[in-house]
Amino acid sequence: MRLRTIVFTLTASIWLGSAQLALHLSAQAPSLQANMLADWSNQKDRLMKLASVMPAEQFGFKPTAAQRNYGEQILHIAEANVIQLGRLMPKVKAPSINMRATSKAEVVKALEDSFDYGMAALKEQTDQTLLQPAATTRFDRFMGPSTRARAVWYVMGHTEDIYGQMVVYVRLNGITPPASQRP
Repeated sequence: MRLRTIVFTLTASIWLGSAQLALHLSAQAPSLQANMLADWSNQKDRLMKLASVMPAEQFGFKPTAAQRNYGEQILHIAEANVIQLGRLMPKVKAPSINMRATSKAEVVKALEDSFDYGMAALKEQTDQTLLQPAATTRFDRFMGPSTRARAVWYVMGHTEDIYGQMVVYVRLNGITPPASQRP
């Protein structure tokens, strides 16, 4: 009888523990929207730090005559963010990006506004709406028909490409990018 009680107690404990674990895991089930919000927020943080590290007098710097200058690289990201996140058809109003801005303050503000717009647009979405077709724009010639999720992934990949170029710009100016700085 004692052995039965021990076996029953162990079995019940295991079953209850498994049920609690399953409940805990289902409460933390991954969400496409939550994942995108986290990635978007991380990208904003990394880009804002990189944009801010370059001195104002170097925002016109470019490694060669054929390339965009540092400020233009940032404005390029801001414009792409607004265009691609606009494909989610958000209710929030898109910021106006002055593509001719030259001051560090205005350029960095445009970048921040574009990421804040993206965050607001993503918060309006659900996992289901992110799988719906994205609105088309004149810039779709490279992608063709896409889901809203693909539009977000596309612009995030684009931003990472430009981020890599910006890292070279700051290093050519003797600055260690924030993500590479060691405490």
